[in-house]
Amino acid sequence: MNNPSPQSETARAISRDDLNILPVRRYEGPVTFIDTPALLFAALTDIRGERVVGLDTETRPAFRKGESYLPSIVQVATANMAYIFPLRYPDTHAVISEMLQANGTAKAGVALAYDLRTLRQVFPFSEKSVVDLGIVAKRHDYGQSGVRNLAGIFLGYRIPKGAKTTNWSAAQLTPAQIIYAATDAWVCRELYLKFEEVGILR
Repeated sequence: MNNPSPQSETARAISRDDLNILPVRRYEGPVTFIDTPALLFAALTDIRGERVVGLDTETRPAFRKGESYLPSIVQVATANMAYIFPLRYPDTHAVISEMLQANGTAKAGVALAYDLRTLRQVFPFSEKSVVDLGIVAKRHDYGQSGVRNLAGIFLGYRIPKGAKTTNWSAAQLTPAQIIYAATDAWVCRELYLKFEEVGILR
Protein backbone atom coordinates (compact mmCIF):
# COMPACT_ATOMS: atom_id res chain seq x y z
CA MET A 1 0.00 0.00 0.00
CA ASN A 2 1.28 3.47 -0.88
CA ASN A 3 1.76 5.91 1.96
CA PRO A 4 -0.54 8.94 1.75
CA SER A 5 1.09 12.12 0.51
CA PRO A 6 1.51 15.04 2.94
CA GLN A 7 -0.98 16.99 0.82
CA SER A 8 -3.72 14.39 1.37
CA GLU A 9 -3.32 14.75 5.14
CA THR A 10 -3.91 18.52 5.10
CA ALA A 11 -7.42 19.83 5.78
CA ARG A 12 -8.85 21.72 2.82
CA ALA A 13 -10.40 24.49 4.94
CA ILE A 14 -10.61 25.69 8.53
CA SER A 15 -13.64 27.02 10.37
CA ARG A 16 -13.58 30.31 12.24
CA ASP A 17 -14.05 28.46 15.53
CA ASP A 18 -11.17 26.10 14.81
CA LEU A 19 -8.96 28.99 13.74
CA ASN A 20 -9.73 30.94 16.91
CA ILE A 21 -8.57 28.14 19.20
CA LEU A 22 -5.18 27.81 17.54
CA PRO A 23 -2.16 29.26 19.37
CA VAL A 24 -1.24 32.80 18.34
CA ARG A 25 2.12 33.27 16.64
CA ARG A 26 3.93 36.50 15.85
CA TYR A 27 7.31 37.05 14.27
CA GLU A 28 9.93 36.87 17.01
CA GLY A 29 13.11 37.48 15.04
CA PRO A 30 15.05 40.67 14.38
CA VAL A 31 13.42 43.52 12.47
CA THR A 32 15.20 46.34 10.65
CA PHE A 33 13.40 49.58 9.84
CA ILE A 34 15.19 50.91 6.78
CA ASP A 35 15.92 54.61 7.29
CA THR A 36 19.62 55.03 6.45
CA PRO A 37 21.75 54.24 3.36
CA ALA A 38 23.81 51.74 5.37
CA LEU A 39 20.72 49.79 6.43
CA LEU A 40 19.40 49.90 2.87
CA PHE A 41 22.65 48.43 1.53
CA ALA A 42 22.68 45.70 4.19
CA ALA A 43 19.08 44.79 3.35
CA LEU A 44 19.83 44.61 -0.36
CA THR A 45 22.86 42.40 0.25
CA ASP A 46 20.81 40.00 2.37
CA ILE A 47 17.89 39.87 -0.07
CA ARG A 48 20.19 39.23 -3.03
CA GLY A 49 21.42 36.06 -1.33
CA GLU A 50 17.96 34.63 -0.66
CA ARG A 51 16.19 31.88 -2.61
CA VAL A 52 12.80 33.01 -1.30
CA VAL A 53 11.50 36.00 0.63
CA GLY A 54 8.11 36.80 2.11
CA LEU A 55 6.49 39.94 0.74
CA ASP A 56 3.64 42.20 1.81
CA THR A 57 2.66 45.86 1.86
CA GLU A 58 0.67 48.06 4.22
CA THR A 59 -1.43 51.08 3.26
CA ARG A 60 -2.97 53.84 5.31
CA PRO A 61 -6.64 52.88 5.73
CA ALA A 62 -9.34 54.98 4.09
CA PHE A 63 -12.57 55.60 6.01
CA ARG A 64 -14.35 58.06 3.71
CA LYS A 65 -16.03 57.46 0.38
CA GLY A 66 -13.68 58.19 -2.50
CA GLU A 67 -10.64 58.30 -0.23
CA SER A 68 -7.65 56.12 -1.12
CA TYR A 69 -3.93 55.97 -0.48
CA LEU A 70 -0.89 54.37 -2.06
CA PRO A 71 1.17 51.84 -0.07
CA SER A 72 3.08 53.27 2.87
CA ILE A 73 5.54 50.45 3.53
CA VAL A 74 6.85 47.26 1.99
CA GLN A 75 7.87 44.46 4.32
CA VAL A 76 10.23 41.69 3.27
CA ALA A 77 11.23 38.62 5.29
CA THR A 78 14.42 36.68 4.64
CA ALA A 79 15.71 33.64 6.53
CA ASN A 80 17.38 35.88 9.11
CA MET A 81 15.60 39.22 9.20
CA ALA A 82 12.38 41.11 8.54
CA TYR A 83 12.83 44.45 6.79
CA ILE A 84 10.41 47.37 6.85
CA PHE A 85 10.88 49.71 3.87
CA PRO A 86 9.05 53.05 4.28
CA LEU A 87 8.16 54.24 0.80
CA ARG A 88 8.42 57.90 1.77
CA TYR A 89 12.19 57.44 1.28
CA PRO A 90 12.74 57.37 -2.51
CA ASP A 91 16.03 55.47 -2.09
CA THR A 92 14.04 52.39 -1.08
CA HIS A 93 12.28 52.26 -4.45
CA ALA A 94 15.30 51.08 -6.44
CA VAL A 95 16.06 48.31 -3.93
CA ILE A 96 12.50 46.99 -3.93
CA SER A 97 12.35 47.25 -7.71
CA GLU A 98 15.55 45.19 -8.04
CA MET A 99 14.15 42.55 -5.69
CA LEU A 100 10.84 42.32 -7.56
CA GLN A 101 12.63 41.94 -10.90
CA ALA A 102 15.16 39.33 -9.71
CA ASN A 103 14.63 35.94 -11.35
CA GLY A 104 16.64 34.08 -8.74
CA THR A 105 14.58 35.08 -5.71
CA ALA A 106 10.99 33.90 -5.29
CA LYS A 107 8.73 36.57 -3.79
CA ALA A 108 5.98 34.83 -1.82
CA GLY A 109 2.80 36.55 -0.67
CA VAL A 110 -0.98 36.47 -0.69
CA ALA A 111 -3.26 38.63 -2.87
CA LEU A 112 -0.19 40.11 -4.48
CA ALA A 113 -1.95 41.42 -7.59
CA TYR A 114 -3.32 44.37 -5.63
CA ASP A 115 -0.01 45.03 -3.85
CA LEU A 116 1.89 45.04 -7.13
CA ARG A 117 -0.68 47.16 -8.94
CA THR A 118 -0.58 49.87 -6.28
CA LEU A 119 3.21 49.67 -5.88
CA ARG A 120 3.52 50.28 -9.61
CA GLN A 121 1.87 53.65 -9.04
CA VAL A 122 4.79 54.54 -6.74
CA PHE A 123 7.69 53.34 -8.92
CA PRO A 124 8.04 51.27 -12.13
CA PHE A 125 9.06 47.61 -12.24
CA SER A 126 8.36 44.38 -14.11
CA GLU A 127 8.00 41.64 -11.54
CA LYS A 128 9.48 38.15 -11.96
CA SER A 129 9.33 34.99 -9.83
CA VAL A 130 6.33 36.20 -7.84
CA VAL A 131 4.35 33.41 -6.14
CA ASP A 132 0.83 34.21 -4.94
CA LEU A 133 0.19 31.56 -2.31
CA GLY A 134 -3.56 32.11 -2.39
CA ILE A 135 -3.67 31.29 -6.09
CA VAL A 136 -1.52 28.20 -5.50
CA ALA A 137 -3.92 27.04 -2.76
CA LYS A 138 -6.97 27.55 -4.99
CA ARG A 139 -5.30 25.65 -7.81
CA HIS A 140 -4.96 22.67 -5.48
CA ASP A 141 -8.58 22.84 -4.33
CA TYR A 142 -8.09 24.44 -0.93
CA GLY A 143 -11.26 26.26 0.00
CA GLN A 144 -9.62 29.31 1.56
CA SER A 145 -6.84 31.52 0.27
CA GLY A 146 -6.31 34.28 2.86
CA VAL A 147 -3.02 34.40 4.71
CA ARG A 148 -4.56 33.78 8.14
CA ASN A 149 -6.62 30.81 7.01
CA LEU A 150 -3.65 29.35 5.17
CA ALA A 151 -1.48 29.75 8.28
CA GLY A 152 -4.12 27.90 10.28
CA ILE A 153 -4.45 25.09 7.76
CA PHE A 154 -0.78 24.55 6.95
CA LEU A 155 1.16 25.88 9.93
CA GLY A 156 -1.26 25.24 12.79
CA TYR A 157 -1.24 28.70 14.32
CA ARG A 158 -3.20 31.93 14.23
CA ILE A 159 -1.83 35.24 13.02
CA PRO A 160 -3.34 38.24 14.87
CA LYS A 161 -4.95 41.09 12.89
CA GLY A 162 -4.88 43.89 15.48
CA ALA A 163 -2.81 46.59 13.74
CA LYS A 164 -4.25 46.22 10.22
CA THR A 165 -6.28 49.46 10.18
CA THR A 166 -3.74 51.71 11.90
CA ASN A 167 -1.98 54.65 10.24
CA TRP A 168 0.84 53.14 8.21
CA SER A 169 1.95 56.52 6.87
CA ALA A 170 2.82 57.82 10.36
CA ALA A 171 6.31 59.27 10.69
CA GLN A 172 7.10 56.69 13.38
CA LEU A 173 5.48 53.27 13.51
CA THR A 174 4.59 51.74 16.85
CA PRO A 175 6.21 48.49 18.05
CA ALA A 176 2.84 46.76 17.50
CA GLN A 177 2.73 47.97 13.88
CA ILE A 178 6.28 46.82 13.21
CA ILE A 179 5.66 43.34 14.62
CA TYR A 180 2.36 43.06 12.72
CA ALA A 181 4.03 44.02 9.43
CA ALA A 182 7.01 41.74 10.00
CA THR A 183 4.71 38.84 10.90
CA ASP A 184 2.76 39.08 7.65
CA ALA A 185 5.94 38.92 5.55
CA TRP A 186 7.46 36.17 7.72
CA VAL A 187 4.39 33.94 7.59
CA CYS A 188 4.29 34.22 3.78
CA ARG A 189 7.84 32.89 3.63
CA GLU A 190 6.94 30.11 6.07
CA LEU A 191 3.93 29.17 3.95
CA TYR A 192 6.03 29.03 0.79
CA LEU A 193 8.44 26.63 2.49
CA LYS A 194 5.53 24.53 3.76
CA PHE A 195 3.96 24.46 0.27
CA GLU A 196 7.29 23.17 -1.03
CA GLU A 197 7.37 20.50 1.67
CA VAL A 198 3.88 19.18 0.88
CA GLY A 199 4.48 19.34 -2.85
CA ILE A 200 1.94 21.89 -4.06
CA LEU A 201 4.36 24.36 -5.63
CA ARG A 202 5.24 21.94 -8.41
